[in-house]
Amino acid sequence: MRKMVVWCALLASVLLVAGCAPKTASKAKTSGPAQAEAKPEASVKDEIKVELPLETAVFSNGKTMPLTIGIGSAAAHGPGDPDNVVYFLTDRGPNIDCEEDTELIGMDLCPKGKIFPTPQFTPSLFKIALDFASGKANVLETIPLKDSANKPITGLPNPLQDTELAFSTAGKPIALDPNGLDSEGLVKMADGSFWIADEYAPSLVHVAPDGRILERLVPQGVAKQLKGSTYPIVEAFPAIVAKRKLNRGFESVAASPDGKYLYTMLQSPLAHPNQDAYKKSRNVRIFKLDSKTKHVIGEYVYTLDDPSTFKKDNEKKARKQDDVRISEMVAYDNDKLIVLERISKTTKLYAISLQGATNIQGKWDSETTSLELVDDLAKAGITPVSKKIVWNTDERSGYPSKIEGVAVVGPGKLVVVNDNDFGIEGDTTKTRLVTVSLP
Repeated sequence: MRKMVVWCALLASVLLVAGCAPKTASKAKTSGPAQAEAKPEASVKDEIKVELPLETAVFSNGKTMPLTIGIGSAAAHGPGDPDNVVYFLTDRGPNIDCEEDTELIGMDLCPKGKIFPTPQFTPSLFKIALDFASGKANVLETIPLKDSANKPITGLPNPLQDTELAFSTAGKPIALDPNGLDSEGLVKMADGSFWIADEYAPSLVHVAPDGRILERLVPQGVAKQLKGSTYPIVEAFPAIVAKRKLNRGFESVAASPDGKYLYTMLQSPLAHPNQDAYKKSRNVRIFKLDSKTKHVIGEYVYTLDDPSTFKKDNEKKARKQDDVRISEMVAYDNDKLIVLERISKTTKLYAISLQGATNIQGKWDSETTSLELVDDLAKAGITPVSKKIVWNTDERSGYPSKIEGVAVVGPGKLVVVNDNDFGIEGDTTKTRLVTVSLP
């Protein structure tokens, strides 16, 4: 039995002992922002702090590191679910960049790549009932991701042409896993299934209600690199998408309220034709898919903000364009979405619309073109998606850094959550669930 099952059971018992009883909930009235005149709140009003124990990592020099479960990589409220029930998602599991091992561990364990203190970790969904009145959360269900044979998968890197190496706490190489996912975006469908955005390939992953992976949609040419995967692989995205910068693949996914369309967005511009293009570009690609055929039917351009506009992130040093990224989105109408744009301390929510934007599908997807090098979109005949700011933590106080998850739970009411990186940097990175009211 994998350790995943053990800590899930432990987690449930710990929360129940703490008295985290589920709140009697009403049904959600709508899945989109209401058109009200009220202004967004200026500071944190309702908050739940969550600290879910995982295990203590032990390194070869004797250094120990208590880890907690990071459930804040994404959040989603399902159609018909009670207002206070939200699904949260972990990413690939605890990991430490080899360039930071001396600082965090006190020794140099690896030259380049990631250290995985818990390589057996299974990316998972958490169904949680939130009671903001008491400040408590109750885990109703834990759903580990599994392959076609119901065997739990790992969060280890894939054997791709452009990938990361993995190392143990003793600095030993860990085999790459074609099944591994770095899960970062989440939406729940009306039939109870989920779509998850993965940064590795990058890919969209269709998941059954019990966590079994039904299929993984990847860029053209990537399926053969995932030879040995024990769940279906489908090439659905243009090959150019595989040129994502490492750790900057798909981090968001949304579904139209009627379930007909899926939307996904790269976290950053592609590294095409080179790394310099990724570092300087502000042009991020959004894809629209038919949810039945799984075919891409639209590709659009989202323009990132200038890094200087993220005030809290610029207090100690000037931030660069490649610090800006997209971490979440949720659809509140067909082709209308809320998008989370951030660096770390500053988080912005934008209302965007694909209506009126140029569908560039097929026009900028070849090796001979580079959307990322286009400085003047209008001159190139491209109208980007419209965007309107609706929430900015620079104008508020008390909100956590690195907010990555957003779930719409009622008329104009959202729940946001931060990614605590499994507590690798200590108690300063606890998971915090906070409500947000939008006009």
